[in-house]
Amino acid sequence: MKANVYVDGFNLYYGAVRNTPYRWLNIAAVCGLLLPRDQINQIKYFTALVSPRPHDPDQPTRQQTYLRALRTIPNLTIILGSFLTHDVMMPRAPPESGYVKVTRTEEKGSDVNLATHLLVDGYNDDYEIAIIVSNDSDLLAPIQVVSGQLRKPVGMLNPQKYPSRALMPRVKFLKQIRSGVLAKSQFPVTLMDARGRFSKPASW
Repeated sequence: MKANVYVDGFNLYYGAVRNTPYRWLNIAAVCGLLLPRDQINQIKYFTALVSPRPHDPDQPTRQQTYLRALRTIPNLTIILGSFLTHDVMMPRAPPESGYVKVTRTEEKGSDVNLATHLLVDGYNDDYEIAIIVSNDSDLLAPIQVVSGQLRKPVGMLNPQKYPSRALMPRVKFLKQIRSGVLAKSQFPVTLMDARGRFSKPASW
């Protein structure tokens, strides 16, 4: 079947590759291993650009290098959301009392962007099956529209340890993204694009 793949980048990162040796992940290779019978029409990767932090000032550089690697995949498009940072007062953990000011950073827009593209592409008949790489139950409503009103099946590649109970009954199939697949789906250490040669971040 002609498939479009919709990747929640942060859900994938925090669920499957953070603190592993598999962060240099070729998502097209993951699709090839887990969806061998489908024709991958488009891969859409939803994320937001991170900002440097005092404990990790090189994080944006690593992310930009990884996004550059993703852009070497011919049928992949990156759709960017944003981060919202604000100071809030939070209660101290027991047995402490009182409140402390903390800086909270929230990723905004990626889930809405993913849902929008999933629905618009479905209405435009751009796929025969949609594949969601996420475990976010906020995607329940658009999945219901695609599978119910549009009569198109939705599959799920789950990067988290446990699949969402809300999503499981609404998808045609669910496959776990396991470490064996991640290990077989790494980019080469060195890649080439129109700007020249570049390599996997050394700290990875």
